[in-house]
Amino acid sequence: MTRARQDLTRGPVGAHLRRQATPFALGLVAIFSFEAVDLFFISRLGDAPLAAISFCFPVIWLVYAIGIGFESAAASCVSRAVGRKDEEGSRRLTTDTAALAGGVALIITIAGLGSIEPVFYGLGATPELMPLINEYMRTWYWVAPLDVVLWCSLASMRARGNTLLESKIITVAALLNLALDPIFIFGLFGFPRLEMQGAALATLVATAIMLLFTLFHLHVRLKVYASMIAPLRDILASWRHMLHIGIPAIATHAIVPVSSAVVVSMIAGFGTDAVAGYGVAMRMEPIFLIPFYALSAVSSPFFGQNFGAGHFDRLLEARRVVTRFCAFFGLTLAVLLWLLARPLAGIFSESEAILTVAVHYLYIVPVSYGAYGLVMSVNASFNGMGKPLPGVVISTCRVIVLFLPLALLGRWLFELRGLFAAATLSNLLLGLAGFLWLGRVVRSSAAQIPPDSLNPRANG
Repeated sequence: MTRARQDLTRGPVGAHLRRQATPFALGLVAIFSFEAVDLFFISRLGDAPLAAISFCFPVIWLVYAIGIGFESAAASCVSRAVGRKDEEGSRRLTTDTAALAGGVALIITIAGLGSIEPVFYGLGATPELMPLINEYMRTWYWVAPLDVVLWCSLASMRARGNTLLESKIITVAALLNLALDPIFIFGLFGFPRLEMQGAALATLVATAIMLLFTLFHLHVRLKVYASMIAPLRDILASWRHMLHIGIPAIATHAIVPVSSAVVVSMIAGFGTDAVAGYGVAMRMEPIFLIPFYALSAVSSPFFGQNFGAGHFDRLLEARRVVTRFCAFFGLTLAVLLWLLARPLAGIFSESEAILTVAVHYLYIVPVSYGAYGLVMSVNASFNGMGKPLPGVVISTCRVIVLFLPLALLGRWLFELRGLFAAATLSNLLLGLAGFLWLGRVVRSSAAQIPPDSLNPRANG
């Protein structure tokens, strides 16, 4: 039977982070590999569906960003409750976060369904692409509430130090989605050929099945949920505690897809092939960033449990471990993509116009992947400690203060390559700033607590 929690306040720091991140990374490999295959299937329908799905990405990522904000809040609040040995509080937070997140996502779904055309015309979509966008988004929007509840529930397990279960569930979800994709898209085994709608329907069905399994397993086997029936004051107190992290976390994560939407509108001025090329790079990029996503996901519960237990020296050591990994892996990844960018992009399209944009992106931006990975882990670490505002400031500065002005200047001077260079410079500068700021906050927090009140460090 899977253990419901694991103590992250004892034992070697690097080994903990590695053990927690590895299974989560394997699950992400399945998820993002599926997304790349999903894009491949859609690309077989032609360049117009490829461009249409590229316009959908910023909106999808914005919805996911809101879900990730709730997920971050669950991981932070539950991990700190676990660090304080407050099991009843951790169950209450697990339940209330998932319920609130699902309700908010349902509202977003209803609003999204009523605003598809004005939103996508605003992004620069052409009338020829709008039927394809409508076909996809009218089904995909119903994925949002299911997906948000699923990931919030899994984040509460990650907060307890259990990433193996999460890895298994998201891997099975990806494999199920992968199996359904060609059946629904191309109409295999007697099913109707649904094309773009089929891709969204495969995601909806796979997510619904895995959510039902997760709710059953976590409630019946692991008993991590509290009763849905509770005094209103307790539920509201739980929501206030969670939203202290959730609202800034949503703002932090939402900044990226909003900026991506602005970028798509900029690129749309170069034609639909340019948008399709950017979409190819954007769908491939998460695969390359998987180790950074995994590291940031486990940084939040690690920092949360150790902050709750008063082990500040372990937090500084974790900061060093994370930074060394990001620097080494980021440089390695940049070299590999310099060599492999064109053959990888060629899997999705033979159009030279599409390939040129994708390859330029993959030549330039990966130079800063290590710094971007560090920004993700730093923001997650702040959230884990219950201090979300630095993450908001870092993300706002990276995107609004630096990237967007530099993108406008770069696009004017060097067209698309200048726009991509702006992203690289912004990542590098904010990676350094985040590293310094995290160290300062940890030391300041340690100085505010009398030494004799700290729990003794145990490195068993």
